Amino acid sequence: MMLEGLLMRGLGNAQGRLQTFLRAALSPHVTNGLTVSLGLILIMLAIFETAGLAGASTAAVGIMITSLPDVPAPRRRKIMQMLPAPILGAPLFLLVQLVREDAWLLGIVIVAGTFLATMMMAWGKRGGPICFSMLFSMLFSMAAQPVGSLEEIAVHGGWFLAGAALYLLWAAFTTSLLNRRYRAQLLAECFYSFAQILRTQARRFEPQPQNLEGSQALLATMLKQQAALADQLQNTRDVVLESPTKPRRQRMAAMLLSLLEARDHQMACDLDLDMLLTHQDSTGALPALQDALETTATRLEAMAMALLLGKLIRPIAELENLRPGLAGTLPPRREATERPPDLQTGVPDAAALLHNMADRIGHINDEVVKMAAIARGDVAPELAAVRTQWQLFVSTTVWSWKPLLGQLTWRAPTLRYALRATLAVTVGYVVSLHLPWVAHGYWILLTITAVMRGNLAQTVERRNSRIIGTLIGCVVVMAILAAHPGARSIFLAVSLAMGLAHAFALRRYLFTSIAATVAGLLQAHLLLVGVQPSFAMAERLGDTLLGALLAWLFSYVLPAWERNQIPALVKRSVAAQLEHARLALALLDSSQTSDLPWRLARREAYNSLSDLTLATQRSLAEPKQVRPPLEPLEALQARSYQLLAQLTAVKSMLLLRRAQLDLDIARPALEQASKRIEAELSGKSVPAQDLDAQPDLPTTAGQPFQPKPDPLLANDLTPWLLRRLTLTCAMAAELRQAMLRAQNPPAGGNDNAGLTTATRTHQTKA
Repeated sequence: MMLEGLLMRGLGNAQGRLQTFLRAALSPHVTNGLTVSLGLILIMLAIFETAGLAGASTAAVGIMITSLPDVPAPRRRKIMQMLPAPILGAPLFLLVQLVREDAWLLGIVIVAGTFLATMMMAWGKRGGPICFSMLFSMLFSMAAQPVGSLEEIAVHGGWFLAGAALYLLWAAFTTSLLNRRYRAQLLAECFYSFAQILRTQARRFEPQPQNLEGSQALLATMLKQQAALADQLQNTRDVVLESPTKPRRQRMAAMLLSLLEARDHQMACDLDLDMLLTHQDSTGALPALQDALETTATRLEAMAMALLLGKLIRPIAELENLRPGLAGTLPPRREATERPPDLQTGVPDAAALLHNMADRIGHINDEVVKMAAIARGDVAPELAAVRTQWQLFVSTTVWSWKPLLGQLTWRAPTLRYALRATLAVTVGYVVSLHLPWVAHGYWILLTITAVMRGNLAQTVERRNSRIIGTLIGCVVVMAILAAHPGARSIFLAVSLAMGLAHAFALRRYLFTSIAATVAGLLQAHLLLVGVQPSFAMAERLGDTLLGALLAWLFSYVLPAWERNQIPALVKRSVAAQLEHARLALALLDSSQTSDLPWRLARREAYNSLSDLTLATQRSLAEPKQVRPPLEPLEALQARSYQLLAQLTAVKSMLLLRRAQLDLDIARPALEQASKRIEAELSGKSVPAQDLDAQPDLPTTAGQPFQPKPDPLLANDLTPWLLRRLTLTCAMAAELRQAMLRAQNPPAGGNDNAGLTTATRTHQTKA
């Protein structure tokens, strides 16, 4: 029996490792890396056969810098996403060629070019690849052999542009060819991420009567996972929601919308959880709810693997509804004719709370079952919100001046990053001119620009990975050159390394650093000495250590500490919560012909909370004396998360259980709650008459309100709606207090125990 158990465990572990490997190998990043590798080798070989080694090595620079912004993207916007890289990189490449022989002029060009390039970070994620395309254009131009005439410079510029133009065409072709594949892969990545969230949620169902810190750790993990999912979802929206006109695209888009609904229901699973965990009558039923979440996560992962394997349609089997099984594990529900508890002044019984929790988990399962049915074509996609207005859900690719103008102030993080990087590159260039060995100045500068980031956390992470990756990459390059490879073999190695750098850029920077080192060194080797096997590992490593050291030291010059950015993020997040609350509570309004504004507000609420969470995490890598107080920020994130959960519960009643509401009571209660939340979150003073007001339960002839018995309907949910509105108003008040503390932190410094205290207070109120 023991041997059999060990064998089963070993098989399970092997299967898990296989699943992990397949997920990584079939991810959109690896597919993108393969297309980059194939494009590089084909274009480089074609130009090599036409123009020889000099033309091919120069064209390779144009190909490489144009490939940097080549990531999975909408088909129609692909060219506009990539075009700025060669347009801005080519002039810098040529300008460096013109001034190569004059150290002073070359230094001026490098310094000015670095400042202009790093200011491209004003456009955020879109600007990052363009920034590095400009920097690498200059630095690889420094690596090339000096040319003697304007005619030679023009020829080199022509091959640079030829390589860039050919790769642009290749990228547009492969994006169109693989669009269907990218849609499935990006959607599968979101499924996997949401499955992880469900498993974390399931862990929160474990009894923790004496372990509030453990509960808070799980909540922190949940916030991190939600932040990562929010980022993934926007990338997925850009591709999946583009032109959902064909049946398969419509199915993909509908599955994505169902995932968004399931995420809402998952957030609502935290409601009343603390109470249930300490209630003796409910703890026996919690394992069944936990198992249901785990089962749903497993189903999502299976569906994601089916998407990755290309089995979207029939191989996805019909999924079983978990609701009947859950109902059998719960205590009996209160009959409709029984007098309900006073849901505003008292606490519902455990049975009622358990049934509500099971209903939320049932909604998650419903959405997953619906996804499988949509994938098989058994359910028609419901895309009224996005079929004709999909442009509102995807990221813009318009290159306006507004983001740049917004960063031209002394406190702007992008301007400070640009000045910091420019100073580091200036010192690095001067140092490279006075080193005792044969310095490769471009490699020192390349290391500085690759390591330094806009914040200390990412700089420190990349510093360590860069040094280790460069060491390993140097060993790999020495091994390659020791074999005396020909030009075609070096082209192949460069192409494979660039593909690996793309594949792991967002997953493991160490692997990207190794691959980028191999590609960069071999490319510079081709530009400088052709295919002769000469390489000084010690000198390269010395240049790398110097560059990484300078990048780290200058991270403390004109720093853009997170505490300076957080007030704006807090303001944005609270404003997004206010707008989302206003529109969520107005979903019952019959004058609204579309829920599109609410969907857009919901996206902004999630994204703004995600940005605040990530900024708080980055601040942990900063010196203690400049960190923002963590307690109010963590409390703000927790309150925002809980407010979204409460509004999700309200939204579910308004959209899914409208027939079980007494609208004559619900409408004024919603209006009153909306005014109260607006007063709280906008910072306005709450009217005195509303200060202690709550959505009141009505009375009939002096008797407490009781649900109307109706044989066609389940229990009247109006009391539950009113209870949720009361808790939502209370949560908005707590969110306002957390906002004020985050914007005006106490002088006493960080108190990381404060969130636990605040949470305990909230639990008592609930």
